[in-house]
Amino acid sequence: MSDEPPVLWDLPTRIGHWLIVVCIPLSWWSAENENYDLHQWLGYTVIVVVVSRILWGIVGSPHSRFSDFLVGPGRIIDYLKGGRAVSAGHNPLGGWSVVLLLLLLLLQAISGLFNSDDVFFNGPLYPAASVAVRDAMGEVHEVAFWLLIALISLHIIAVLYHQCRLREPLLQAMLRGRAAGRSGRASPVPGWRALLVVVVVAALLWALLQLAPAPPPVMW
Repeated sequence: MSDEPPVLWDLPTRIGHWLIVVCIPLSWWSAENENYDLHQWLGYTVIVVVVSRILWGIVGSPHSRFSDFLVGPGRIIDYLKGGRAVSAGHNPLGGWSVVLLLLLLLLQAISGLFNSDDVFFNGPLYPAASVAVRDAMGEVHEVAFWLLIALISLHIIAVLYHQCRLREPLLQAMLRGRAAGRSGRASPVPGWRALLVVVVVAALLWALLQLAPAPPPVMW
């Protein structure tokens, strides 16, 4: 038997976190360089990861569940006045920022399914939408991107503040699952549950895309 305490953030949560860290700059780079095939697959990856993470926040390990770190206004105000965070993981502000990031990422990725460069690339749901919906989704895609940049910047600043100023080993815990003073209070659930969630979400996304109408043939 190991004497180590339970992990704070389980392996599925950490893998999902670092996949998003990789996908966001790659998505920006691929769009800037008009590599839309890569951009499209990165969008699919973000949808699967984010939806899986949301489901994992309901059925996953104790410290990955939203019920572990989402609190009401009273506790947020108490924390801002100097109170202690109840969760072993996120503080009240950090917990809600996670939810906002997930929702923005999902909005960004889903809106991209309706986008087009008006020349060579159409998103898989572009033919199924009206002109009004396409235009709206284009605006959403643009606005959500800048909101994501702002929120991610705040997230990085907050992490660096806690890591460097307050000497809290957040990065070490997100890499290894636990760190000195950052460990769990309950054991994680089996990892196969996360794999099952990912497979189901990916299969449902694939099925949805198969239902989308085929784009009209290109006339030369």
